Amino acid sequence: MIKRMLAQAAAGLTLGLMVAPPAWAQQMPMDMPGMPMPQATQPAAVGEGKPAHGAEPGTIPNTPGMSGMDGMDGMDGMDGMAGMAMKMPAMLGRYPMTRESSGTAWQPDSSPMRGVMFDVGGWSMMAEGFATLIYDDQGGPRGRTETFSNSMAMLMASRDVSATDRIGLRAMLSLDPAMGPSGYPLLFATGETADGKTTLVDRQHPHDLFMELAGTWSHDLGGGRAFSLYAGLPGEPALGPTTFMHRISGMDNPEAPIGHHWFDSTHVTFGVVTAGLSAGPWKVEASAFKGREPDEHRWDIEAPRLDSWSVRAFWNPATDLSFQVSTGHLHSPEQLEPEQDQQRTTASVTWTRSLGPNRYLATTIALSSKDERPGPTLTGLLGEATLRMGPDEVYARAEHEQENELFDTGPLAGAIFGANKLSLGYQHELSLARHLFLAIGGLASGYAFPHSLEPSYGHEGVKSFMLYARLRFGS
Repeated sequence: MIKRMLAQAAAGLTLGLMVAPPAWAQQMPMDMPGMPMPQATQPAAVGEGKPAHGAEPGTIPNTPGMSGMDGMDGMDGMDGMAGMAMKMPAMLGRYPMTRESSGTAWQPDSSPMRGVMFDVGGWSMMAEGFATLIYDDQGGPRGRTETFSNSMAMLMASRDVSATDRIGLRAMLSLDPAMGPSGYPLLFATGETADGKTTLVDRQHPHDLFMELAGTWSHDLGGGRAFSLYAGLPGEPALGPTTFMHRISGMDNPEAPIGHHWFDSTHVTFGVVTAGLSAGPWKVEASAFKGREPDEHRWDIEAPRLDSWSVRAFWNPATDLSFQVSTGHLHSPEQLEPEQDQQRTTASVTWTRSLGPNRYLATTIALSSKDERPGPTLTGLLGEATLRMGPDEVYARAEHEQENELFDTGPLAGAIFGANKLSLGYQHELSLARHLFLAIGGLASGYAFPHSLEPSYGHEGVKSFMLYARLRFGS
């Protein structure tokens, strides 16, 4: 078993390194959290005389005095961020590229960037990836102990096609299907299916091989405004906060939130089109997408359909803050309950503060409501935080979810229970080579739940833990 998991982890790392930049490509490390970057009007050349996307001709969103892209290694603070902005402008609007996150979601401008940037044939590129080997011990009668691996590789490319238009391509892949159709043990997690017949309960489903294959186009309207289009098969619609795998406040936590299906289960959607309008600190957007969640066949690409909708608004009033509200109607999201629709509404706030190079504090608080039609309305609440100080990082997550899928049969089938979870973790990351890192860490979780669940889950306060090693390609 251990040999098989090590093989999966190695394969995942290989997938990540497949998107590494060629040796001849000019690279720029991004080994520091994002810093504030004002919109300035200092003339400067970009690339081969092209203006950065969203800037007026002959200008770039840059700190005065920064006019080149070479010699960025070792630069800290504002100067380093100015260099990063020149290297790869934002794909969807006139703002710092650090604002863009999963799909079309926003995060604080001060968020750190962990990808590697380079240029190929006039395209601005960014790549990153990881493979994690995890020992998972979920306590109580319904818990399981397993060793598994998860992985992800991402490649982004964008370029200006005119003084006002920019196009982009995004690909994100995962070897999670190799862990098996039932995923990994995770108490109180519910949603999707391993065999097309039964719901996964107390387990987190694996991601699909193709997590995102998307294209983007943005048009500068002047005055800090931009119109954008995003299309993916699969892709992520405008619904919910930044997906948990990409949230700075929790991205190094090796386990998914038990509220994944309250907040961001649509982040792998086979068919999505999103239109957005941004103006300064504001953005509004709307999506048409396929409401059905991915099926148990994790290696393929499913047929697209646009039968659901969502709208979302972001407000970034300061460099460190990002607010989000959204609502969406999902048509027949559950494969095993095709007659049931869902209205999902979310709100969130993310705060990220740079504490110096490779040092930051990031927090997210999110609330979600799932109105099942027909069925009850279920709520979820999440709070998480990460403190990184160079190679050392501590993180925490607290959750409360109302669950009604814990039992398929018996007197408790369909009953609603409030599940509470608190997780605390730590990791230490070592640099193995340029852009290659090894993190060793672990986390422990405790649960609180109603006494009526004790015959199934054990006494209140049951605990679980994970130990992991992660190879990461990035910065």
